[in-house]
Amino acid sequence: MTPALVRQHVSHADSAPRVDRCARARDWSEIQERMLVPLYEAVYDRLEVGPATRLLGLRCGSGLALLMAASRGAAVTGADSAAPERLALARERLLPDTRPGRGAGAGRGTRARTAARLLDGPPADADGAGTDGAGTAPYTLVTVFEPVGCLAGDSEGLGELLAGALPSAARGAAVVLAGWGPPERCATSSVLRVATRLADPPRGAHGWRPARRDDLEEVAGRAGLKPDGSGRVACPFGYADLDSAVRGLLSTGLFDAAVAASDAKQVDKELAEALHPHRRPDGTVWMRNVFRYLIARVP
Repeated sequence: MTPALVRQHVSHADSAPRVDRCARARDWSEIQERMLVPLYEAVYDRLEVGPATRLLGLRCGSGLALLMAASRGAAVTGADSAAPERLALARERLLPDTRPGRGAGAGRGTRARTAARLLDGPPADADGAGTDGAGTAPYTLVTVFEPVGCLAGDSEGLGELLAGALPSAARGAAVVLAGWGPPERCATSSVLRVATRLADPPRGAHGWRPARRDDLEEVAGRAGLKPDGSGRVACPFGYADLDSAVRGLLSTGLFDAAVAASDAKQVDKELAEALHPHRRPDGTVWMRNVFRYLIARVP
C-alpha cells in the first residue's frame, strides 16, 4: 500500500490541505508500520543481515526496518524524498541526538548499535558524506520494503529510484523488492477496494487491481537485476479496535485520493463498514495477509 502500503501519489491539487500528513505519519509509525515486521525479519534472517551488512533502505518511511537492521549491527542508510513527515520520525528513532533540546549522550536507549544516515534526496548525492568515512563503501543490500501489487501503476517510479541507487551498490549486492500476495490470501484486499470506489475517477490510473505473480520480477528485469530467490511471509494486520484500524489504514496514503474526491468523514464511514466483517467479538480487528519478496542481484 504505498505508504503500509503502496505510496499513493495524489494528483488532486486541493488534496493536500484535506489530509493532516503529520498525523498520518504518526499513525503510520505507531499503528501500521509494525504490520510488516514479519517481512523485515524474514528477509534479514534469509540474508543474514549483521555487522558486515551495509544497507540502503529506499522509501524508508519512519525507519522501523532500518532500526531492526541496525539492531543486528548493520550500517544503515535510509532515503525517502517523498515522505518528509515520516523521515522526521525516522530521525527521532535513529538519530536521537539531533532532536531539539537533546544534549550529548541523549538517546542512549536506542536499539541501534551503529550510526545511521538518513537522506531526503537521492542516495548518490550523499555518497562519502558519512562522518566516519563509511559512506564511501558500497552497499551490500538495498531494500524497497514498500509493497507493490495492489494498485495499477504502483510500481511506477521504482525503475528510476533503483537506477539512482544501484551505482552505489556493490557488484553482487542483494536488492529486495516487496509486494502484496494473491488477493485470495490477503483479507485486506476487500477493504482496499473502498479507496478505488470513492476516488475520482473510480477507474483511474491508480485503481485497485489484484497482484500479479510476476510483478516484482518485471520491476527487477527493467532495472537490469538478476532474480536470486523469493519467498512469502504471513503479515496479518491486527488492531486493538476499529478506530485504530481505520487510522492505520488511512496512514498508508492509499485513501488520500478518496478523501480528496469525496469527504474525510465519508471515507472513514465506508472504511469502518468494510472492516466490520473482520471484527472479532472482543472488538479487535484481524485480517490475514500474505506478502511476497524477491531477492535480486546487482550484476
